[in-house]
Amino acid sequence: MNTQLLNRARLLRAFRVYGDRQVLIILLLGFSSGLPLALTGSTLSIWMRDEGVDLGTIGLFSLVGLPYVLKFLWAPLIDAARLPGLSRWLGRRRAWLVLTQVLLLCAILGMGLVDPVRAPGVMAFAAVLVAFLSASQDIVIDAFRVETLGEDQYAAGMANYVAAYRVALLVAGAGAVGATGLFEALGFPPAELWAYAYALMASLMGIGLLASFFAREPAESRQVENAQAALDYVARFRQAVVDPFLDFAAKPGWIWILAFVIFFKFGDAFAGAMVGPFALDIGFDKETYAYIANLVGLMTVIAGGFVGGLLGRLVPLKAALWITGILQLVSNLVFCWLAWVGPDATALAVSVAVESFAGGMGTVIFVAYLSGLCSARTFTATQFALLSALAAVGRTILSASAGFVAIELGWVLFFVATSVAALPGLILLVWLSRTNRMDFVNPLKTVEK
Repeated sequence: MNTQLLNRARLLRAFRVYGDRQVLIILLLGFSSGLPLALTGSTLSIWMRDEGVDLGTIGLFSLVGLPYVLKFLWAPLIDAARLPGLSRWLGRRRAWLVLTQVLLLCAILGMGLVDPVRAPGVMAFAAVLVAFLSASQDIVIDAFRVETLGEDQYAAGMANYVAAYRVALLVAGAGAVGATGLFEALGFPPAELWAYAYALMASLMGIGLLASFFAREPAESRQVENAQAALDYVARFRQAVVDPFLDFAAKPGWIWILAFVIFFKFGDAFAGAMVGPFALDIGFDKETYAYIANLVGLMTVIAGGFVGGLLGRLVPLKAALWITGILQLVSNLVFCWLAWVGPDATALAVSVAVESFAGGMGTVIFVAYLSGLCSARTFTATQFALLSALAAVGRTILSASAGFVAIELGWVLFFVATSVAALPGLILLVWLSRTNRMDFVNPLKTVEK
């Protein structure tokens, strides 16, 4: 009886933590973090293709995501700088949160007013501005989360953050596209549908803004500020970026490891850049595609992540990388079948499910690999952030040519090419395996005592 009561008490405590003020604040900030990403990515590509923008231009808009890759360059500045007036009123972290969120609200609103056909350059500037502000907000949220959550709150806080982030992607994807259909049904002018949809999304940034106002400034923030006050930007940059990189560069074969980090998910990213325009081109209306891609994609990527976690615990990390790498390569070919079938909702759901499931598995195993690379405890967090930024190169810089490749090859051969693009990562995996560059602790495996 005592054991049952004890277990029940532990269970109640485990659930009660989700209602803690700090954990709920992180939930709302997770939504605020995820919302802008789709608006400058998948939703923007659907908008542009819906308006008749050519595939080459749409592909080039992958470069809009560069601020997410390069945010480590200005992270040391945000981490230490105070905003005159605002920091005195709200505290350093909350001041930066409020500033970035207000500017994001305005930037998203402004982005919706731009015509991507008549002013693609202005649209590119607006999208880069949103991405820059979003990346800056992420810097502050990451620091705020670490400083505000206690040890007993961290797991619940991260679960809330990830769940809200995913919901925000769904809202900014299917929600934004669905809003254009709703506004059209209500008789809004066709030329203004996307402007109203983006205005609606901009208003949702108010969720994060409310969270920032109701949050408490972390006590640790003042300690970090005092420690950083004596350092100039160069010293902070060296401490935050250069030293961790030099530590990593001491590893044997580090250049090849970095190449593998870039190319392991390149084929997956190359295909993902064009899936939305592809679906519209073969006859799907934008609402149907957005609903299926976002809803089915969300469920299957979560399921794939769960299975990937189990796989990582059951087999060596090297084997798991091989399995998921091959699955990612093969899964891209399902869109060749969809191109042959045409605008069939079931076929789209199956295609999205297969690709998202494989991608979810691959992401979990890949993150475990990146975590294993960060063996120096002094620089663990920074090295992981730098490696994650490097991994995003495939999704941004290298994927910028995807539209031109699709124009030249046609859709079927394009998706064959995306599978071929996954081969360099597997070839590098062969070399890393043969030279024993995979011999480190698998973070997904439990330590047996």
